[in-house]
Amino acid sequence: MTTQRTDYGRGMTAQQDDADRWVVHSERPIYDNEWVKVSMADISVPSGERFDHHVVWLPPAAITVVLDDAGEHVLMSYRHRFAPDVWNWELPGGLLDEGETPAETAAREVEEETGYRPRSIEHLVTYEPNVGMVRNPHHVYLARGAELVGDPTEFNEGRFQWVSLAAVTKLIGEGLVVNSGALVGLLYMLAISGSSAAK
Repeated sequence: MTTQRTDYGRGMTAQQDDADRWVVHSERPIYDNEWVKVSMADISVPSGERFDHHVVWLPPAAITVVLDDAGEHVLMSYRHRFAPDVWNWELPGGLLDEGETPAETAAREVEEETGYRPRSIEHLVTYEPNVGMVRNPHHVYLARGAELVGDPTEFNEGRFQWVSLAAVTKLIGEGLVVNSGALVGLLYMLAISGSSAAK
Protein backbone atom coordinates (compact mmCIF):
# COMPACT_ATOMS: atom_id res chain seq x y z
CA MET A 1 0.00 0.00 0.00
CA THR A 2 1.29 3.46 -0.93
CA THR A 3 -0.07 6.78 0.29
CA GLN A 4 1.05 10.26 -0.77
CA ARG A 5 -0.03 13.62 0.57
CA THR A 6 -0.58 16.39 -1.95
CA ASP A 7 -0.58 19.47 0.29
CA TYR A 8 3.18 20.14 0.24
CA GLY A 9 3.80 23.84 0.83
CA ARG A 10 0.09 24.62 1.21
CA GLY A 11 -0.54 23.74 4.85
CA MET A 12 -0.20 27.26 6.22
CA THR A 13 -2.45 28.04 9.19
CA ALA A 14 -2.09 31.83 9.22
CA GLN A 15 -4.00 33.97 6.74
CA GLN A 16 -1.73 34.94 3.87
CA ASP A 17 -1.12 38.61 3.05
CA ASP A 18 0.36 39.53 -0.32
CA ALA A 19 2.14 42.42 1.40
CA ASP A 20 4.35 39.82 3.11
CA ARG A 21 5.21 37.95 -0.09
CA TRP A 22 8.70 37.97 -1.60
CA VAL A 23 8.10 38.81 -5.26
CA VAL A 24 10.27 37.32 -8.02
CA HIS A 25 10.36 39.73 -10.98
CA SER A 26 12.67 37.61 -13.11
CA GLU A 27 15.24 34.83 -12.85
CA ARG A 28 18.22 34.11 -15.10
CA PRO A 29 20.38 30.98 -15.18
CA ILE A 30 24.05 31.14 -14.20
CA TYR A 31 25.01 27.46 -14.16
CA ASP A 32 22.97 24.47 -15.27
CA ASN A 33 23.51 20.72 -15.31
CA GLU A 34 21.56 17.65 -14.22
CA TRP A 35 22.95 17.72 -10.66
CA VAL A 36 22.84 21.41 -9.76
CA LYS A 37 21.38 24.59 -11.22
CA VAL A 38 22.28 28.10 -10.05
CA SER A 39 20.28 31.17 -11.02
CA MET A 40 20.02 34.85 -10.06
CA ALA A 41 16.58 36.11 -9.10
CA ASP A 42 15.50 39.75 -9.15
CA ILE A 43 13.29 40.00 -6.06
CA SER A 44 11.38 42.50 -3.94
CA VAL A 45 10.90 41.91 -0.21
CA PRO A 46 8.15 43.17 2.13
CA SER A 47 10.29 46.11 3.32
CA GLY A 48 10.28 47.46 -0.24
CA GLU A 49 13.91 46.66 -1.01
CA ARG A 50 14.71 45.14 -4.40
CA PHE A 51 17.88 43.18 -5.06
CA ASP A 52 19.43 40.12 -6.72
CA HIS A 53 19.42 36.80 -4.83
CA HIS A 54 21.06 33.51 -5.73
CA VAL A 55 18.82 30.47 -6.08
CA VAL A 56 20.11 26.88 -6.15
CA TRP A 57 18.18 23.88 -7.50
CA LEU A 58 19.13 20.34 -6.48
CA PRO A 59 17.31 17.15 -7.55
CA PRO A 60 14.43 16.04 -5.32
CA ALA A 61 15.08 13.05 -3.07
CA ALA A 62 13.11 10.35 -1.24
CA ILE A 63 14.11 8.79 2.09
CA THR A 64 12.50 5.92 3.99
CA VAL A 65 12.30 4.93 7.64
CA VAL A 66 12.11 1.12 7.36
CA LEU A 67 10.71 -0.64 10.44
CA ASP A 68 11.09 -4.38 10.89
CA ASP A 69 7.97 -6.54 11.08
CA ALA A 70 7.88 -6.22 14.86
CA GLY A 71 8.20 -2.44 14.68
CA GLU A 72 11.17 -2.50 17.05
CA HIS A 73 14.14 -1.79 14.76
CA VAL A 74 15.03 0.61 11.95
CA LEU A 75 17.18 -0.23 8.93
CA MET A 76 20.20 2.12 8.98
CA SER A 77 23.72 2.43 7.59
CA TYR A 78 26.84 3.95 9.13
CA ARG A 79 28.68 5.66 6.29
CA HIS A 80 31.07 8.42 5.27
CA ARG A 81 30.02 11.62 3.49
CA PHE A 82 32.91 13.29 1.71
CA ALA A 83 31.55 16.85 1.29
CA PRO A 84 31.36 17.66 5.04
CA ASP A 85 33.84 14.82 5.80
CA VAL A 86 31.64 13.17 8.42
CA TRP A 87 30.63 9.65 9.45
CA ASN A 88 27.00 9.24 10.44
CA TRP A 89 24.00 6.90 10.52
CA GLU A 90 21.59 7.23 7.61
CA LEU A 91 18.40 5.83 6.15
CA PRO A 92 18.04 4.36 2.64
CA GLY A 93 17.19 6.98 0.07
CA GLY A 94 18.19 8.66 -3.15
CA LEU A 95 17.27 10.94 -6.03
CA LEU A 96 14.13 10.62 -8.11
CA ASP A 97 14.63 9.13 -11.56
CA GLU A 98 12.88 10.80 -14.49
CA GLY A 99 9.21 9.82 -14.59
CA GLU A 100 9.35 8.28 -11.12
CA THR A 101 7.08 9.25 -8.25
CA PRO A 102 8.66 9.91 -4.84
CA ALA A 103 7.00 6.77 -3.45
CA GLU A 104 8.45 4.67 -6.27
CA THR A 105 11.89 6.14 -5.61
CA ALA A 106 11.58 5.41 -1.89
CA ALA A 107 10.74 1.73 -2.47
CA ARG A 108 13.37 1.29 -5.20
CA GLU A 109 16.15 2.83 -3.13
CA VAL A 110 15.35 0.63 -0.13
CA GLU A 111 15.62 -2.52 -2.24
CA GLU A 112 18.74 -1.40 -4.14
CA GLU A 113 20.64 -0.29 -1.04
CA THR A 114 19.55 -2.95 1.45
CA GLY A 115 18.11 -5.97 -0.39
CA TYR A 116 14.84 -5.55 1.52
CA ARG A 117 11.47 -4.85 -0.13
CA PRO A 118 9.06 -2.69 1.92
CA ARG A 119 5.71 -4.31 2.69
CA SER A 120 4.08 -0.87 2.54
CA ILE A 121 5.08 2.73 1.95
CA GLU A 122 3.42 5.63 3.78
CA HIS A 123 4.23 9.28 3.12
CA LEU A 124 5.22 11.12 6.30
CA VAL A 125 6.31 14.60 5.24
CA THR A 126 7.88 16.60 2.43
CA TYR A 127 10.27 19.36 3.47
CA GLU A 128 12.92 21.73 2.12
CA PRO A 129 16.30 21.30 3.88
CA ASN A 130 17.54 24.83 3.05
CA VAL A 131 14.38 26.77 2.33
CA GLY A 132 15.98 30.25 2.18
CA MET A 133 17.68 29.86 -1.19
CA VAL A 134 17.61 26.20 -2.30
CA ARG A 135 14.87 24.29 -4.15
CA ASN A 136 15.39 20.69 -3.07
CA PRO A 137 12.26 18.90 -1.85
CA HIS A 138 12.87 15.82 0.29
CA HIS A 139 10.04 13.28 0.51
CA VAL A 140 10.13 11.14 3.66
CA TYR A 141 8.34 7.80 3.92
CA LEU A 142 7.65 5.13 6.52
CA ALA A 143 7.79 1.44 5.60
CA ARG A 144 6.06 -0.88 8.04
CA GLY A 145 7.87 -4.19 7.68
CA ALA A 146 10.19 -5.44 4.95
CA GLU A 147 11.01 -8.71 3.20
CA LEU A 148 14.58 -9.72 2.34
CA VAL A 149 14.47 -10.44 -1.42
CA GLY A 150 18.16 -10.44 -2.36
CA ASP A 151 21.53 -8.80 -1.94
CA PRO A 152 22.02 -5.03 -2.27
CA THR A 153 22.89 -3.84 -5.77
CA GLU A 154 24.41 -0.54 -4.64
CA PHE A 155 27.75 -1.01 -2.90
CA ASN A 156 28.76 2.51 -1.88
CA GLU A 157 25.97 3.28 0.59
CA GLY A 158 27.52 1.62 3.65
CA ARG A 159 26.36 -1.59 5.31
CA PHE A 160 22.78 -1.57 6.49
CA GLN A 161 21.76 -3.18 9.76
CA TRP A 162 18.76 -3.25 12.05
CA VAL A 163 19.09 -0.68 14.86
CA SER A 164 16.74 -0.73 17.86
CA LEU A 165 14.48 2.28 18.40
CA ALA A 166 16.11 2.84 21.80
CA ALA A 167 19.51 2.95 20.14
CA VAL A 168 18.22 5.36 17.48
CA THR A 169 17.24 7.86 20.18
CA LYS A 170 20.72 7.59 21.67
CA LEU A 171 22.44 7.99 18.30
CA ILE A 172 20.51 11.18 17.62
CA GLY A 173 21.32 12.54 21.08
CA GLU A 174 25.02 11.81 20.56
CA GLY A 175 25.11 13.68 17.26
CA LEU A 176 25.67 10.56 15.17
CA VAL A 177 22.75 11.24 12.83
CA VAL A 178 23.52 14.46 10.92
CA ASN A 179 21.83 13.76 7.57
CA SER A 180 18.72 15.94 7.38
CA GLY A 181 16.55 13.28 5.75
CA ALA A 182 17.40 10.74 8.42
CA LEU A 183 16.85 13.24 11.23
CA VAL A 184 13.50 14.43 9.92
CA GLY A 185 12.27 10.89 9.28
CA LEU A 186 13.42 9.45 12.58
CA LEU A 187 12.30 12.38 14.71
CA TYR A 188 8.93 12.45 12.95
CA MET A 189 8.46 8.76 13.67
CA LEU A 190 9.64 8.98 17.27
CA ALA A 191 8.07 12.28 18.31
CA ILE A 192 4.93 12.63 16.21
CA SER A 193 3.97 9.12 15.12
CA GLY A 194 5.16 7.72 18.43
CA SER A 195 4.20 4.17 19.28
CA SER A 196 1.57 4.14 16.51
CA ALA A 197 4.37 3.86 13.92
CA ALA A 198 4.71 0.20 14.75
CA LYS A 199 0.97 -0.61 14.70
